[in-house]
Amino acid sequence: MSAFGLSLPDYPWDTMAPYLETAKAHPDGLVNLSIGTPVDPTPDVIRQALADATDAHGYPTTHGNVQVRQAIVDWFDRRREVPGLSVEQVMPTIGSKELVAWLPFLLGLGEGDVMVRPTVAYPTYDIGAQLAGATAVAADSLDELDADTRARVRLVWVNSPANPTGIVRGVDELKKLVDDARSLGAVVASDECYAELGWGEWDTQHGGKLVPSILDPRVCGESQHLVFSVYSLSKQSNFAGYRGAFIAGDAELMPNLINSRKHAGMIVPAPVQAAMAAALNDDAHVEAQKDLYRARRDLLLPAVQKFGLTVENSEAGLYLWATAGEDTWTTVQRFAELGILIGPGVFYGEAGEGYVRLALTGSDSDIEKAAARLKAA
Repeated sequence: MSAFGLSLPDYPWDTMAPYLETAKAHPDGLVNLSIGTPVDPTPDVIRQALADATDAHGYPTTHGNVQVRQAIVDWFDRRREVPGLSVEQVMPTIGSKELVAWLPFLLGLGEGDVMVRPTVAYPTYDIGAQLAGATAVAADSLDELDADTRARVRLVWVNSPANPTGIVRGVDELKKLVDDARSLGAVVASDECYAELGWGEWDTQHGGKLVPSILDPRVCGESQHLVFSVYSLSKQSNFAGYRGAFIAGDAELMPNLINSRKHAGMIVPAPVQAAMAAALNDDAHVEAQKDLYRARRDLLLPAVQKFGLTVENSEAGLYLWATAGEDTWTTVQRFAELGILIGPGVFYGEAGEGYVRLALTGSDSDIEKAAARLKAA
């Protein structure tokens, strides 16, 4: 008889324990910049919507109520330059991580099929392929693949803005990816949860361009055929504890995803759906939260550079992707000795060796402490 359980790799963050102990021993305390979990309060407009919806005595629908689906459609039109979606083309999910992990399985991928993900990427993409029995391949362009691998591609993940690198893919690059994938009959799924958090040329509040969506007509044309956008409210709305996200796209594939999730009981609770609608309908709190992150980034970035690291890309999102030109764990240890816990680049694939990720999700006080320690060192 075979053993029970899934043969998945150990959760990578568990290996951080010794560095955490070193950082906690700092006389002025720990500053944890390793994980991008929001630290600011969930906005009142969201909390009130949740409270008002707590009489949720009936089962919610897997597809989501019309109010939240309309809010998603309106948000895509207003904030992402994606007009014309119907409420039938969108669905709330239980956070975006569960969808990233289960989408290959829900799309019917299996043995012999290939799922492509970025060379430096969130590890859950690979876990999704493993759960489906498919093969994960790291590539930033389908042009990098040999003919045999290309022929077996059924799902392509793109992450823009990217975690951990902060890379933003422009319209032309996204369009080429969609065109290439469609020529193979493969689905493109774009993980876009940092799209409201662009910096520099992508900072719309400071005259920059809008981060393009995979569903932008300039990218996918007038049809969303074989294309999905995946989005989370965790970052822009301090919604992580609510587990609220959504998927939007291909009108022909969406009914099958909905049906499969019905059978599996993958349903967003009704009060969370109400809170999602409130969050999506209110732009003011998103811009206010972005102001906080911008100020923290403006403080931390020069301090990291003064400490001797080169910050690469990091043009959007909640992280600084940096290298000191040395082994990843050596850099992690040097930061831990200053009481600062950071993320190892090796958690994001072989191409992450030599890099580290610093999150902007510390409190104002913690970011100030980290910057002061780095400058002093």
